[in-house]
Amino acid sequence: MIGTVLVANRGEIAVRVVRTCQELGIRSVVAHSSADRESAAVKLADDAIQIGPGPAKESYLNIPAVIEAARAKGADAIHPGYGFLSENPDFAEVCEAAGITFIGPPAGVMARLGDKSTARAMMAEAGLPLLPGSREALAGVAEAAALADEIGYPVIIKAVAGGGGRGMAVVRSAGGFAEAWARTRASAQAVFGDGRLYVERYLDSARHVEIQVLADTHGGVVHLGARDCSLQRRHQKLVEESPAPRLSPDVVAAMGEAAVRGARAAGYVGAGTFEFLVDTDGGFYFMEVNCRLQVEHPVTELVTGLDLVAEQIRVAAGEPLGYTGVEQRGAAIECRLNAEDPARDFAPAAGLLAECELPAGPFTRVDTHAYRGYRIPPLYDSLLAKLIVWAPDRDAAIARMRRALAEVRLSGPGIATTTEFLAGVLDHERFRAATHDTRFIETLLPQRRATA
Repeated sequence: MIGTVLVANRGEIAVRVVRTCQELGIRSVVAHSSADRESAAVKLADDAIQIGPGPAKESYLNIPAVIEAARAKGADAIHPGYGFLSENPDFAEVCEAAGITFIGPPAGVMARLGDKSTARAMMAEAGLPLLPGSREALAGVAEAAALADEIGYPVIIKAVAGGGGRGMAVVRSAGGFAEAWARTRASAQAVFGDGRLYVERYLDSARHVEIQVLADTHGGVVHLGARDCSLQRRHQKLVEESPAPRLSPDVVAAMGEAAVRGARAAGYVGAGTFEFLVDTDGGFYFMEVNCRLQVEHPVTELVTGLDLVAEQIRVAAGEPLGYTGVEQRGAAIECRLNAEDPARDFAPAAGLLAECELPAGPFTRVDTHAYRGYRIPPLYDSLLAKLIVWAPDRDAAIARMRRALAEVRLSGPGIATTTEFLAGVLDHERFRAATHDTRFIETLLPQRRATA
Protein backbone atom coordinates (compact mmCIF):
# COMPACT_ATOMS: atom_id res chain seq x y z
CA MET A 1 0.00 0.00 0.00
CA ILE A 2 1.04 3.59 -0.50
CA GLY A 3 2.68 5.15 2.56
CA THR A 4 2.73 8.92 1.90
CA VAL A 5 0.70 10.93 -0.60
CA LEU A 6 1.78 14.38 -1.71
CA VAL A 7 -1.38 16.34 -2.52
CA ALA A 8 -0.39 18.54 -5.46
CA ASN A 9 -3.41 20.82 -5.39
CA ARG A 10 -5.33 23.31 -3.30
CA GLY A 11 -8.81 24.28 -2.14
CA GLU A 12 -11.60 21.85 -1.40
CA ILE A 13 -10.11 18.99 -3.43
CA ALA A 14 -6.90 19.10 -1.38
CA VAL A 15 -8.99 18.88 1.80
CA ARG A 16 -11.00 16.03 0.26
CA VAL A 17 -7.90 13.97 -0.57
CA VAL A 18 -6.31 14.57 2.84
CA ARG A 19 -9.43 13.28 4.59
CA THR A 20 -9.48 10.05 2.61
CA CYS A 21 -5.76 9.54 3.26
CA GLN A 22 -6.43 9.88 6.99
CA GLU A 23 -9.18 7.26 6.83
CA LEU A 24 -6.87 4.87 4.94
CA GLY A 25 -4.03 5.40 7.41
CA ILE A 26 -1.87 7.09 4.77
CA ARG A 27 0.35 10.05 5.64
CA SER A 28 -0.60 13.19 3.70
CA VAL A 29 1.58 16.13 2.69
CA VAL A 30 0.06 19.21 1.06
CA ALA A 31 2.19 21.06 -1.49
CA HIS A 32 1.09 24.69 -1.39
CA SER A 33 1.88 28.13 -2.72
CA SER A 34 2.76 31.07 -0.48
CA ALA A 35 -0.80 32.37 -0.98
CA ASP A 36 -2.19 29.16 0.53
CA ARG A 37 0.06 28.78 3.57
CA GLU A 38 -2.93 29.37 5.89
CA SER A 39 -5.31 27.15 3.94
CA ALA A 40 -7.58 24.55 5.49
CA ALA A 41 -5.75 21.76 3.64
CA VAL A 42 -2.40 22.83 5.12
CA LYS A 43 -3.89 22.88 8.60
CA LEU A 44 -5.55 19.48 8.18
CA ALA A 45 -2.71 17.50 6.59
CA ASP A 46 -0.01 15.61 8.44
CA ASP A 47 2.61 17.82 6.84
CA ALA A 48 2.96 20.60 4.29
CA ILE A 49 5.60 22.11 2.06
CA GLN A 50 5.69 25.39 0.16
CA ILE A 51 6.52 24.97 -3.52
CA GLY A 52 6.53 28.55 -4.76
CA PRO A 53 4.85 31.97 -4.78
CA GLY A 54 1.16 32.60 -5.41
CA PRO A 55 0.92 32.47 -9.22
CA ALA A 56 0.08 28.92 -10.32
CA LYS A 57 2.78 28.84 -13.00
CA GLU A 58 5.38 29.29 -10.29
CA SER A 59 3.87 26.81 -7.83
CA TYR A 60 1.07 24.37 -8.66
CA LEU A 61 2.12 24.10 -12.31
CA ASN A 62 5.85 23.93 -11.54
CA ILE A 63 6.66 20.27 -12.19
CA PRO A 64 10.26 20.31 -10.86
CA ALA A 65 9.09 22.01 -7.64
CA VAL A 66 6.33 19.42 -7.10
CA ILE A 67 8.67 16.49 -7.70
CA GLU A 68 11.30 17.96 -5.40
CA ALA A 69 8.65 18.45 -2.72
CA ALA A 70 7.66 14.79 -2.99
CA ARG A 71 11.27 13.71 -2.62
CA ALA A 72 11.91 16.07 0.28
CA LYS A 73 8.91 14.74 2.21
CA GLY A 74 9.39 11.07 1.33
CA ALA A 75 6.16 10.78 -0.63
CA ASP A 76 5.85 7.62 -2.68
CA ALA A 77 2.72 8.85 -4.50
CA ILE A 78 1.22 12.10 -5.79
CA HIS A 79 -2.49 12.86 -6.03
CA PRO A 80 -3.01 15.71 -8.53
CA GLY A 81 -6.67 16.45 -7.68
CA TYR A 82 -8.36 18.18 -10.61
CA GLY A 83 -7.10 21.08 -12.71
CA PHE A 84 -3.45 22.16 -12.57
CA LEU A 85 -1.28 19.09 -13.41
CA SER A 86 -4.01 16.46 -13.13
CA GLU A 87 -4.25 15.85 -16.90
CA ASN A 88 -0.68 16.69 -17.83
CA PRO A 89 0.94 13.59 -19.41
CA ASP A 90 4.41 15.12 -19.06
CA PHE A 91 3.90 15.35 -15.30
CA ALA A 92 2.68 11.75 -15.11
CA GLU A 93 5.72 10.65 -17.12
CA VAL A 94 8.11 12.56 -14.83
CA CYS A 95 6.47 10.92 -11.81
CA GLU A 96 6.96 7.50 -13.38
CA ALA A 97 10.61 8.26 -14.18
CA ALA A 98 11.18 9.43 -10.60
CA GLY A 99 9.71 6.24 -9.16
CA ILE A 100 6.73 8.10 -7.70
CA THR A 101 3.24 6.65 -8.17
CA PHE A 102 1.00 9.02 -10.09
CA ILE A 103 -2.57 8.56 -8.87
CA GLY A 104 -4.19 8.67 -12.29
CA PRO A 105 -3.96 6.98 -15.69
CA PRO A 106 -0.62 6.17 -17.36
CA ALA A 107 1.09 9.03 -19.17
CA GLY A 108 0.61 7.46 -22.61
CA VAL A 109 -3.12 6.93 -22.09
CA MET A 110 -3.52 10.47 -20.84
CA ALA A 111 -1.65 11.87 -23.84
CA ARG A 112 -3.85 10.00 -26.31
CA LEU A 113 -7.13 10.90 -24.63
CA GLY A 114 -6.06 14.48 -23.89
CA ASP A 115 -5.66 15.08 -27.61
CA LYS A 116 -9.31 15.47 -28.60
CA SER A 117 -8.74 14.52 -32.23
CA THR A 118 -6.88 11.32 -31.27
CA ALA A 119 -9.51 10.51 -28.66
CA ARG A 120 -12.36 10.98 -31.15
CA ALA A 121 -10.71 8.71 -33.68
CA MET A 122 -10.03 6.06 -31.03
CA MET A 123 -13.58 6.14 -29.70
CA ALA A 124 -15.08 6.04 -33.20
CA GLU A 125 -13.02 2.91 -33.85
CA ALA A 126 -14.34 1.44 -30.59
CA GLY A 127 -17.89 2.00 -31.83
CA LEU A 128 -18.89 5.05 -29.79
CA PRO A 129 -21.26 7.42 -31.66
CA LEU A 130 -19.90 10.86 -32.61
CA LEU A 131 -21.59 13.99 -33.92
CA PRO A 132 -20.80 14.82 -37.56
CA GLY A 133 -17.50 16.65 -37.78
CA SER A 134 -13.76 16.24 -38.15
CA ARG A 135 -12.02 13.22 -36.66
CA GLU A 136 -8.67 15.00 -36.74
CA ALA A 137 -7.34 18.54 -36.28
CA LEU A 138 -8.07 20.71 -39.30
CA ALA A 139 -5.31 22.30 -41.34
CA GLY A 140 -6.76 25.79 -41.57
CA VAL A 141 -9.80 28.01 -41.76
CA ALA A 142 -10.60 27.18 -45.40
CA GLU A 143 -10.80 23.43 -44.75
CA ALA A 144 -12.74 24.03 -41.53
CA ALA A 145 -15.25 26.39 -43.18
CA ALA A 146 -15.83 23.89 -45.99
CA LEU A 147 -16.54 21.16 -43.44
CA ALA A 148 -18.91 23.46 -41.53
CA ASP A 149 -20.84 24.12 -44.75
CA GLU A 150 -21.01 20.37 -45.37
CA ILE A 151 -22.32 19.32 -41.95
CA GLY A 152 -24.58 22.36 -41.54
CA TYR A 153 -24.83 25.18 -39.01
CA PRO A 154 -24.74 25.67 -36.10
CA VAL A 155 -21.30 24.19 -35.48
CA ILE A 156 -18.89 24.35 -32.59
CA ILE A 157 -15.16 24.99 -32.96
CA LYS A 158 -13.13 23.19 -30.29
CA ALA A 159 -9.49 23.18 -29.25
CA VAL A 160 -7.81 19.80 -29.56
CA ALA A 161 -6.16 20.43 -26.19
CA GLY A 162 -9.21 22.10 -24.64
CA GLY A 163 -10.83 21.38 -21.32
CA GLY A 164 -12.63 22.93 -18.38
CA GLY A 165 -15.11 24.68 -20.66
CA ARG A 166 -12.37 26.68 -22.41
CA GLY A 167 -11.23 26.71 -26.02
CA MET A 168 -14.54 26.51 -27.86
CA ALA A 169 -16.90 28.74 -29.81
CA VAL A 170 -20.38 28.19 -31.25
CA VAL A 171 -20.87 29.54 -34.78
CA ARG A 172 -24.38 29.91 -36.20
CA SER A 173 -23.69 31.08 -39.74
CA ALA A 174 -20.94 31.02 -42.35
CA GLY A 175 -20.50 34.78 -42.05
CA GLY A 176 -19.06 34.55 -38.55
CA PHE A 177 -16.93 31.45 -39.02
CA ALA A 178 -13.55 32.93 -39.98
CA GLU A 179 -13.54 35.41 -37.09
CA ALA A 180 -14.57 32.74 -34.57
CA TRP A 181 -11.89 30.38 -35.89
CA ALA A 182 -9.15 33.01 -35.50
CA ARG A 183 -10.33 33.98 -32.01
CA THR A 184 -10.57 30.37 -30.79
CA ARG A 185 -7.21 29.45 -32.26
CA ALA A 186 -5.51 32.41 -30.57
CA SER A 187 -7.18 31.57 -27.27
CA ALA A 188 -6.22 27.89 -27.50
CA GLN A 189 -2.62 28.77 -28.25
CA ALA A 190 -2.47 31.19 -25.32
CA VAL A 191 -4.20 28.94 -22.78
CA PHE A 192 -3.06 25.46 -23.82
CA GLY A 193 0.05 26.15 -25.89
CA ASP A 194 -1.64 24.29 -28.76
CA GLY A 195 -3.65 26.11 -31.42
CA ARG A 196 -5.02 23.04 -33.21
CA LEU A 197 -8.80 23.00 -33.68
CA TYR A 198 -11.57 20.72 -34.90
CA VAL A 199 -15.21 21.28 -35.82
CA GLU A 200 -18.40 19.33 -35.11
CA ARG A 201 -22.16 19.77 -35.33
CA TYR A 202 -23.60 21.81 -32.45
CA LEU A 203 -26.84 20.67 -30.81
CA ASP A 204 -28.96 23.63 -29.74
CA SER A 205 -31.05 21.58 -27.36
CA ALA A 206 -28.94 18.93 -25.71
CA ARG A 207 -28.12 17.56 -22.30
CA HIS A 208 -24.60 17.08 -20.97
CA VAL A 209 -24.50 13.61 -19.43
CA GLU A 210 -21.38 11.84 -18.24
CA ILE A 211 -20.50 8.31 -17.18
CA GLN A 212 -18.07 7.72 -14.31
CA VAL A 213 -15.73 4.78 -14.89
CA LEU A 214 -13.20 2.99 -12.73
CA ALA A 215 -10.52 0.71 -14.17
CA ASP A 216 -7.80 -1.31 -12.45
CA THR A 217 -4.49 -2.72 -13.65
CA HIS A 218 -5.94 -6.26 -13.85
CA GLY A 219 -8.40 -5.63 -16.67
CA GLY A 220 -11.37 -4.74 -14.49
CA VAL A 221 -13.53 -1.86 -15.76
CA VAL A 222 -16.87 -0.74 -14.33
CA HIS A 223 -19.16 2.22 -14.78
CA LEU A 224 -20.94 3.89 -11.87
CA GLY A 225 -23.98 5.30 -13.62
CA ALA A 226 -24.79 8.66 -15.18
CA ARG A 227 -24.51 12.26 -13.98
CA ASP A 228 -26.42 15.13 -15.56
CA CYS A 229 -24.27 18.27 -15.82
CA SER A 230 -26.44 20.35 -18.15
CA LEU A 231 -26.70 23.43 -15.92
CA GLN A 232 -23.70 25.44 -17.09
CA ARG A 233 -22.52 28.98 -17.63
CA ARG A 234 -19.90 29.53 -20.33
CA HIS A 235 -19.56 25.74 -20.68
CA GLN A 236 -18.66 25.41 -16.97
CA LYS A 237 -20.93 23.46 -14.65
CA LEU A 238 -22.97 24.92 -11.80
CA VAL A 239 -25.31 22.09 -10.77
CA GLU A 240 -24.84 18.33 -11.20
CA GLU A 241 -27.00 15.38 -10.24
CA SER A 242 -27.11 11.61 -10.29
CA PRO A 243 -28.87 9.66 -11.60
CA ALA A 244 -29.50 11.71 -14.73
CA PRO A 245 -33.23 12.53 -14.61
CA ARG A 246 -35.68 11.76 -17.40
CA LEU A 247 -33.23 9.41 -19.09
CA SER A 248 -34.42 5.88 -19.75
CA PRO A 249 -32.60 2.94 -18.12
CA ASP A 250 -31.91 1.57 -21.61
CA VAL A 251 -30.12 4.76 -22.68
CA VAL A 252 -28.09 4.87 -19.44
CA ALA A 253 -27.15 1.20 -19.89
CA ALA A 254 -26.07 1.82 -23.48
CA MET A 255 -24.00 4.84 -22.47
CA GLY A 256 -22.40 2.86 -19.64
CA GLU A 257 -21.52 -0.01 -21.97
CA ALA A 258 -20.05 2.47 -24.47
CA ALA A 259 -17.92 4.12 -21.78
CA VAL A 260 -16.60 0.75 -20.56
CA ARG A 261 -15.84 -0.25 -24.15
CA GLY A 262 -14.02 3.03 -24.71
CA ALA A 263 -12.03 2.68 -21.49
CA ARG A 264 -10.91 -0.81 -22.46
CA ALA A 265 -9.92 0.36 -25.94
CA ALA A 266 -7.80 3.14 -24.43
CA GLY A 267 -6.16 0.90 -21.80
CA TYR A 268 -7.54 3.19 -19.12
CA VAL A 269 -6.51 2.89 -15.46
CA GLY A 270 -8.01 4.81 -12.52
CA ALA A 271 -11.04 7.06 -12.26
CA GLY A 272 -12.19 8.74 -15.45
CA THR A 273 -15.26 10.30 -17.00
CA PHE A 274 -16.73 9.79 -20.45
CA GLU A 275 -18.74 12.86 -21.47
CA PHE A 276 -21.67 12.70 -23.88
CA LEU A 277 -24.25 14.99 -25.43
CA VAL A 278 -27.79 13.60 -25.39
CA ASP A 279 -30.32 14.94 -27.90
CA THR A 280 -34.07 15.33 -27.44
CA ASP A 281 -34.70 11.84 -28.87
CA GLY A 282 -32.32 10.11 -26.46
CA GLY A 283 -29.51 9.74 -28.96
CA PHE A 284 -26.08 10.17 -27.36
CA TYR A 285 -22.75 11.27 -28.80
CA PHE A 286 -19.23 11.01 -27.38
CA MET A 287 -17.52 14.32 -26.59
CA GLU A 288 -14.37 13.64 -24.58
CA VAL A 289 -12.73 11.76 -21.73
CA ASN A 290 -11.62 13.50 -18.54
CA CYS A 291 -8.59 11.65 -17.20
CA ARG A 292 -9.03 12.72 -13.59
CA LEU A 293 -11.42 13.01 -10.70
CA GLN A 294 -14.30 15.32 -11.59
CA VAL A 295 -15.41 18.24 -9.42
CA GLU A 296 -18.86 16.64 -9.32
CA HIS A 297 -17.68 13.20 -8.12
CA PRO A 298 -19.58 13.50 -4.77
CA VAL A 299 -22.98 12.91 -6.37
CA THR A 300 -21.75 9.55 -7.64
CA GLU A 301 -20.31 8.77 -4.21
CA LEU A 302 -23.63 9.48 -2.50
CA VAL A 303 -25.70 7.23 -4.76
CA THR A 304 -23.16 4.37 -4.86
CA GLY A 305 -21.63 4.49 -1.38
CA LEU A 306 -18.11 4.45 -2.84
CA ASP A 307 -15.22 6.75 -1.89
CA LEU A 308 -13.79 7.53 -5.33
CA VAL A 309 -10.56 8.98 -3.94
CA ALA A 310 -10.00 5.77 -1.96
CA GLU A 311 -10.69 3.78 -5.13
CA GLN A 312 -8.13 5.89 -7.01
CA ILE A 313 -5.50 5.22 -4.37
CA ARG A 314 -6.20 1.49 -4.23
CA VAL A 315 -6.03 1.16 -8.00
CA ALA A 316 -2.78 3.14 -8.09
CA ALA A 317 -1.38 0.75 -5.46
CA GLY A 318 -2.14 -2.17 -7.79
CA GLU A 319 -5.23 -3.55 -6.07
CA PRO A 320 -8.10 -5.00 -8.13
CA LEU A 321 -11.49 -3.33 -8.01
CA GLY A 322 -13.09 -6.42 -6.49
CA TYR A 323 -16.52 -5.83 -8.06
CA THR A 324 -18.05 -5.88 -11.53
CA GLY A 325 -20.83 -3.37 -10.99
CA VAL A 326 -22.54 -1.18 -8.40
CA GLU A 327 -26.10 -0.42 -7.41
CA GLN A 328 -27.37 3.14 -7.27
CA ARG A 329 -29.74 4.25 -4.53
CA GLY A 330 -31.73 7.48 -4.35
CA ALA A 331 -30.82 10.82 -5.89
CA ALA A 332 -28.00 13.29 -5.22
CA ILE A 333 -27.56 16.92 -6.28
CA GLU A 334 -24.47 19.15 -6.09
CA CYS A 335 -24.43 22.96 -6.21
CA ARG A 336 -21.15 24.80 -6.72
CA LEU A 337 -20.90 27.81 -4.43
CA ASN A 338 -18.52 30.09 -6.31
CA ALA A 339 -17.17 33.49 -5.29
CA GLU A 340 -18.72 35.06 -8.38
CA ASP A 341 -21.34 37.69 -9.04
CA PRO A 342 -24.12 36.38 -11.34
CA ALA A 343 -25.35 39.95 -11.82
CA ARG A 344 -22.00 40.83 -13.44
CA ASP A 345 -21.82 37.84 -15.79
CA PHE A 346 -20.32 35.68 -13.03
CA ALA A 347 -17.30 37.95 -12.55
CA PRO A 348 -14.95 36.72 -9.77
CA ALA A 349 -15.59 38.39 -6.39
CA ALA A 350 -12.64 37.65 -4.11
CA GLY A 351 -11.98 39.18 -0.71
CA LEU A 352 -12.04 38.57 3.05
CA LEU A 353 -14.69 36.08 4.14
CA ALA A 354 -16.10 37.81 7.21
CA GLU A 355 -19.07 35.43 7.51
CA CYS A 356 -18.93 31.71 6.76
CA GLU A 357 -21.81 29.54 7.90
CA LEU A 358 -22.46 26.40 5.89
CA PRO A 359 -25.37 23.96 6.04
CA ALA A 360 -25.70 20.77 8.02
CA GLY A 361 -28.53 18.34 8.66
CA PRO A 362 -29.59 14.92 7.37
CA PHE A 363 -27.84 13.67 4.24
CA THR A 364 -26.19 17.05 3.65
CA ARG A 365 -22.50 17.22 2.75
CA VAL A 366 -20.26 20.25 2.29
CA ASP A 367 -16.85 19.97 0.63
CA THR A 368 -14.99 23.21 1.27
CA HIS A 369 -11.75 24.90 2.23
CA ALA A 370 -13.49 28.10 3.33
CA TYR A 371 -13.68 29.39 6.90
CA ARG A 372 -14.48 32.68 8.59
CA GLY A 373 -11.51 35.01 8.25
CA TYR A 374 -10.25 33.25 5.10
CA ARG A 375 -9.08 35.65 2.42
CA ILE A 376 -10.16 34.35 -0.98
CA PRO A 377 -7.16 34.83 -3.29
CA PRO A 378 -7.83 36.27 -6.76
CA LEU A 379 -5.20 33.97 -8.27
CA TYR A 380 -7.19 30.75 -8.57
CA ASP A 381 -10.54 29.19 -9.41
CA SER A 382 -13.50 30.83 -7.67
CA LEU A 383 -14.98 27.64 -6.17
CA LEU A 384 -15.59 28.17 -2.43
CA ALA A 385 -17.64 25.12 -1.54
CA LYS A 386 -19.62 22.26 -2.99
CA LEU A 387 -22.98 21.62 -1.37
CA ILE A 388 -24.23 18.07 -1.93
CA VAL A 389 -27.42 16.41 -0.72
CA TRP A 390 -28.92 12.93 -0.98
CA ALA A 391 -32.55 11.85 -0.72
CA PRO A 392 -34.61 8.79 -1.69
CA ASP A 393 -35.88 10.53 -4.85
CA ARG A 394 -35.21 13.64 -6.94
CA ASP A 395 -38.10 15.74 -5.61
CA ALA A 396 -36.96 15.14 -2.04
CA ALA A 397 -33.35 15.93 -3.04
CA ILE A 398 -34.44 19.26 -4.54
CA ALA A 399 -36.37 20.13 -1.37
CA ARG A 400 -33.36 19.24 0.76
CA MET A 401 -31.03 21.31 -1.41
CA ARG A 402 -33.34 24.32 -1.20
CA ARG A 403 -33.36 24.02 2.57
CA ALA A 404 -29.58 23.72 2.64
CA LEU A 405 -29.02 26.71 0.31
CA ALA A 406 -31.19 28.84 2.60
CA GLU A 407 -28.74 28.12 5.44
CA VAL A 408 -25.68 29.38 3.53
CA ARG A 409 -24.05 32.55 4.87
CA LEU A 410 -20.99 33.56 2.86
CA SER A 411 -20.23 37.26 2.90
CA GLY A 412 -17.57 39.92 3.28
CA PRO A 413 -16.36 43.14 1.65
CA GLY A 414 -16.61 42.79 -2.12
CA ILE A 415 -17.71 39.16 -1.94
CA ALA A 416 -20.62 37.81 -3.96
CA THR A 417 -21.57 34.16 -4.44
CA THR A 418 -23.76 32.02 -6.67
CA THR A 419 -25.91 30.86 -3.72
CA GLU A 420 -29.05 32.92 -4.34
CA PHE A 421 -28.83 32.43 -8.10
CA LEU A 422 -28.70 28.66 -7.68
CA ALA A 423 -31.71 28.73 -5.37
CA GLY A 424 -33.63 30.45 -8.15
CA VAL A 425 -32.48 27.85 -10.66
CA LEU A 426 -33.72 25.02 -8.44
CA ASP A 427 -37.10 26.76 -8.10
CA HIS A 428 -37.53 27.07 -11.87
CA GLU A 429 -40.24 24.91 -13.38
CA ARG A 430 -37.94 23.62 -16.13
CA PHE A 431 -35.38 22.35 -13.65
CA ARG A 432 -38.05 20.72 -11.50
CA ALA A 433 -39.51 19.04 -14.58
CA ALA A 434 -35.98 18.08 -15.75
CA THR A 435 -36.58 19.66 -19.17
CA HIS A 436 -33.53 21.95 -18.94
CA ASP A 437 -30.58 21.68 -21.31
CA THR A 438 -27.09 23.13 -21.69
CA ARG A 439 -28.48 26.52 -22.81
CA PHE A 440 -30.86 26.91 -19.87
CA ILE A 441 -28.65 29.30 -17.85
CA GLU A 442 -27.91 31.31 -21.00
CA THR A 443 -31.64 31.84 -21.60
CA LEU A 444 -32.46 32.35 -17.92
CA LEU A 445 -30.03 35.24 -17.33
CA PRO A 446 -31.75 37.79 -19.62
CA GLN A 447 -35.07 36.97 -17.92
CA ARG A 448 -33.59 37.58 -14.48
CA ARG A 449 -31.99 40.87 -15.56
CA ALA A 450 -35.30 42.02 -17.06
CA THR A 451 -37.14 41.44 -13.78
CA ALA A 452 -34.36 42.78 -11.51
